[in-house]
Amino acid sequence: MALHPRSLAWQLLTTTLVAVALVFLWQSTARGPRDGTTEVSEVNGTILGPGERAGFTATAYCKGTTTRAGTSVVTGTAAADPRVLPLGSIIRIDGTDARTDGLWVVLDTGPGVKGYRVDLYIWSCTDALEFGRRPVTVTVLRRGWAPGQSVPSP
Repeated sequence: MALHPRSLAWQLLTTTLVAVALVFLWQSTARGPRDGTTEVSEVNGTILGPGERAGFTATAYCKGTTTRAGTSVVTGTAAADPRVLPLGSIIRIDGTDARTDGLWVVLDTGPGVKGYRVDLYIWSCTDALEFGRRPVTVTVLRRGWAPGQSVPSP
């Protein structure tokens, strides 16, 4: 029995085939889970895990009242590309100066913070402008909100 192009069976078959094709297309282009725990960086194709170090470019910002995570902006808040360092990540910054070397929590994102860049919140806009753009070393102590993604304590 041949299906007529205007029959209900033909329309159901073509709709199903199109839906299956779209699902396969979406699956082939999806970048992984949407919680940010295992997404791959588009910069060099690697995931920074707990305990790993990498070179980043650091800048500073001083504006804003609420972070992407919904908290108030305070000293110690960093903005990062969530594909590289998801919200909730705890990082150690080395290579800047005594005021900014140390622990930071990634609680923010920004349109200009892509790839291996971090933007550090500094209360004083004058100090943030003086900070400029600097190469830093970032050590991931915890990736995202998951305690299991932390560096073990000695």
